[in-house]
Amino acid sequence: MSKPTRMQLRNGMTLMLVPQAGAASATVFVYVGVGSRYETKETNGASHFIEHLMFKGTKRRPSAQDISRELDAYGAMSNAYTAKDHTAYYVKTDATHVANAIDILHDMLFHSKFDPKEIDRERGVILEEINMYEDNPPRHVEDLLEEALFPDSSLGWRIAGPPQVIRTISADALKAYHDTHYIPSRMCVVIAGKIPTGTRALLEKTFGSVHEPKRVKGELYTPFVPPSAIVKPLKYEEKKTEQSQIAMAFYGYPVGHPNEPAAKLLGVILGGCMSSRLFVQVRERRGLCYSIRASHDAMADIGVFQISVGLDRKKLPIAIQTIVGELRKVKRGDIDVEELQRAKDHIRGKLALAFEDSSYQAGWYGDQWIYGQRVQAGSDRLKQFQAVSKQDLVRVAKEILVPQHMAISAIGPLGGHAALEKKFIWR
Repeated sequence: MSKPTRMQLRNGMTLMLVPQAGAASATVFVYVGVGSRYETKETNGASHFIEHLMFKGTKRRPSAQDISRELDAYGAMSNAYTAKDHTAYYVKTDATHVANAIDILHDMLFHSKFDPKEIDRERGVILEEINMYEDNPPRHVEDLLEEALFPDSSLGWRIAGPPQVIRTISADALKAYHDTHYIPSRMCVVIAGKIPTGTRALLEKTFGSVHEPKRVKGELYTPFVPPSAIVKPLKYEEKKTEQSQIAMAFYGYPVGHPNEPAAKLLGVILGGCMSSRLFVQVRERRGLCYSIRASHDAMADIGVFQISVGLDRKKLPIAIQTIVGELRKVKRGDIDVEELQRAKDHIRGKLALAFEDSSYQAGWYGDQWIYGQRVQAGSDRLKQFQAVSKQDLVRVAKEILVPQHMAISAIGPLGGHAALEKKFIWR
């Protein structure tokens, strides 16, 4: 869990190299500091749309098949994703092909064709992706939850965007959006694993040759400020399903906040593993559900503490009563010191396993760059968790688990908005 070497290419783009002893492969990860929260109503979905288009062909590799065929020839793994605050692309490959991975990613991100015919074809693909998510209640309930938790903020918008924007946004608008954000000062390349000799020189030749515009726009999103109370806490879709999906969330802590490690541990204790409180009380002892989980996730300016469960609607009242009962327990200090240590050991074990993967290491340090954090090795992070006391955990639980800051989302045959709202007895 050593720290990477961090430097800048000649155009100001950040580079981090993370050598991994004994590795035979490497992951090349490229981060772009743009995601759905940077968008306007007119461009909502553009960050994700562009992610798709980066795989659709360049001048040197004219089609999507040319790109995929080359990656397949190396046995490489390649993918990308769009988040609220960043977009990322990666190729994981045998270390002898790191140069090819760098060349392909550079070509895709800066020489994609933005062919209008290909863009129109991709509209249909993305619309089907939107439909797929909406037909997946465990996934879609999170979209509804974000809408309730982040009213009047782009954080509450869906990453894939609304269908009307996907159908109508022009090729010129997409290209302009790309050119605004895909610039050296807003990008970072992270390579983890076995790093061949000459990699830095190749990165200068490729990513280091990208021009930084003379005029760069400043902050492109408004930081979220939590309201004193959520006025409309419930987002609900009546749907004929065998299982109802319920999610609830509270405002948490941003990346780098001193209380964030304690919030993470609270998530593990309540619903982060099979021996967690909610899993034992809701599933094992009462048989109310198959799956229930809790977690704390941090962003640049806010965090989210979330609990989600799928169950028969008839079991909802007792499930909510049980969940709320566990939340009240931790708030009044009913936390065992051994329980806290088990949560710390759980995180230590998960992190040790994850750090054996070069793609996880690259993502670990790329995320730190996105949030403007100092480079923190896994061992440093573990020290933060180890320092959390029972008193810290109780204090954080009292700060986070505030009924006025609870947002709720639900999908299923639950009998209407009014009937559902009455079931959430904690409000």
